[in-house]
Amino acid sequence: MLKNKVAIVTGASRGIGKATAFKLAQHQVQVVLFSSSEEVMETAQELEHLGHRVLAVRGDVARESDVQSCVTQTIEQYGKVDILVNNAGIGFFKEVEATSLEEWQRLFAVNVQGVFLFTEAVLPYMKERGQGTIINIASDVARRTIPNGAAYTASKYAVQGFTGAVAQEVRKLGIRVGTINPGMVDTYFNNSIQGDPQKRDWLKAEDVADAVIYMASAPKHMVIDEVMLHPLIQEYPNV
Repeated sequence: MLKNKVAIVTGASRGIGKATAFKLAQHQVQVVLFSSSEEVMETAQELEHLGHRVLAVRGDVARESDVQSCVTQTIEQYGKVDILVNNAGIGFFKEVEATSLEEWQRLFAVNVQGVFLFTEAVLPYMKERGQGTIINIASDVARRTIPNGAAYTASKYAVQGFTGAVAQEVRKLGIRVGTINPGMVDTYFNNSIQGDPQKRDWLKAEDVADAVIYMASAPKHMVIDEVMLHPLIQEYPNV
């Protein structure tokens, strides 16, 4: 069902983005890797060594020219964009008084503006073909609040709201838009170490990647609006 489709994955150098790129490639998707990190080139080499054809682009999701360049290169090389996975994101946890304006602005630039810019850039090509799937990786805190997380939680609520509105705008055009909202995931998030023994029972990046495959593989007549997933050990309010 996914064979020969073209997908752009942001934040693809490591963590959930890298795992998603590998899962898509395993399903014979032509993957475009986008990241601000030089590690994205290493990810591309790993995929190429496994026999997968990929395009790697370095850039900032919050910079419109970088986003447009990535989409343009994708169209020039593959002629279409079937799937967009807006995964790039950053986070920190501080009390409001300890949060600087610069930190707030950068968080929203990456987590929210980046989602907007990539969505805006691919929609004309999806509309032209009357099909496409946009998957936004948000967080379970897009549905609940946590202490010391005002900035991060607000950014994820924004992504959830943006996703819902865009989904209603484009569903009649054959384009599907949804969110994946994971709880605790063992990645490099918030400058932590992936593989830390203390995170042994957390979700793995591959678990979230599997959810991306599930959402992207849905039959054309079906839209999966939201997927919420948590590790069994995580306690959280009923969301």
